[in-house]
Formats: sequence, structure tokens, C-alpha cells
Amino acid sequence: MGTPFRTKRAYDPPSPEDGLRVLVDRIWPRGLAKEKARVDWWARELAPSDALKRWFAHDPGK
Repeated sequence: MGTPFRTKRAYDPPSPEDGLRVLVDRIWPRGLAKEKARVDWWARELAPSDALKRWFAHDPGK
């Protein structure tokens, strides 16, 4: 079995069970202090592009 992945909102408090915390977003979450988030890796380059987000437009059917 591989390494388990869990998703969590950036605004949720960190917990010891989190393991490596990776933020996948192009912009830092508004109002969230970097010290409070305790993110190990900010993977901006893995986040969807602005063009892709506009195309998707919150339509799960796409």
C-alpha cells in the first residue's frame, strides 16, 4: 500500500497526524498567517492556472 494522502482546508488548524503539509494554490489564503498555517511546501506550480479555473467555473460536469 502506498503513502496515504489526506486533504484539508488551509484554514483548518494543523494537527500532529497531518504529516507533510503541502499548499497547492497560486495565491496565499487571505487572512492566514504563514506561521499559523505551518505549511511545509507551497506548491504554486502544481495549482490550476487562472485560465483553467475560468474554464471550469465551478461546473463539475466539465
